[in-house]
Amino acid sequence: MARTRTRSPRPPPFPTRAQSSSTSLPSTTSSFQTPPPSTSFAQLSFPAPHVLLVTLSRPASLNCINAEGHHELAAVWAWLDNEPSLRVGIVTGAGKAFCVGADLKEWSNTLAAPSSSRPQPPPSGFGGLSRRVGKKPIIAAVNGACLGGGFEMAVNCDLVLASSRAVFALPEAKVGVVAMAGALPRLTRIVGRQKAMEMALTGRNVSADEARQWGLVNAVTGEGVVKKAVELGTIIAGNSPDSVIVSKAGIEEGWKDGGVEEGTERLVRGIYQDMEAGENMKEGINAFVEKRRPKWVD
Repeated sequence: MARTRTRSPRPPPFPTRAQSSSTSLPSTTSSFQTPPPSTSFAQLSFPAPHVLLVTLSRPASLNCINAEGHHELAAVWAWLDNEPSLRVGIVTGAGKAFCVGADLKEWSNTLAAPSSSRPQPPPSGFGGLSRRVGKKPIIAAVNGACLGGGFEMAVNCDLVLASSRAVFALPEAKVGVVAMAGALPRLTRIVGRQKAMEMALTGRNVSADEARQWGLVNAVTGEGVVKKAVELGTIIAGNSPDSVIVSKAGIEEGWKDGGVEEGTERLVRGIYQDMEAGENMKEGINAFVEKRRPKWVD
């Protein structure tokens, strides 16, 4: 059955001067304008100003995600988009794996039930990420095995950094299922039909270096992949949050149906008008002219 891509609501207008807030990271969670969601599957931390780090924390199960975990993570990513003080998200895994996919034991226990009564993932897909179309960028810091649904999450992140020991695979065909969380068409666009077929039909492991050569990974690093992701996130968070959001939205237009000009027109007539009405465009231009660092509005 054909599936349509989930679209997030249009982001609210950008802040005006009256809505401006401090650009420093809240010192406690009580300083956030909206409280972070409670989590049992993942740990939330804030390693740098405006940066949210989400660590999948079921290391004994190689961070496989169960039905409850999908909805928990979807709430975390929605909070990232809605909390003004946050600008970038990072996702990684505890232990030796990033995420090896679905909780097959849980899945096995639901097979006898009608499909209509089985737990359903959120509209934003596996881990709340595989079909997400959000406002703010998310970096995957792939620290180890990135398989099945974990790979589907990573392939829809905005940037992917990988440890040299990371491996990527779609092993679903080996256990009689299919990667239906959005990765197959995205993978085809990124690496081409033949390589996508190779991954999906053989289920073989792809090394971090090979994934980088294919264009699936931005960079391969040693053991400090989270540190590198925080450094990259800090660079992004130092730019105008409005520019980052609108640039991401413009690139997302490349995933949609239609031509380049149609995508550009949607961007110009939509979210870019909000950016023009906000304060950060004026601040960025004035700071350049005045030879000073800009003070961005969250």
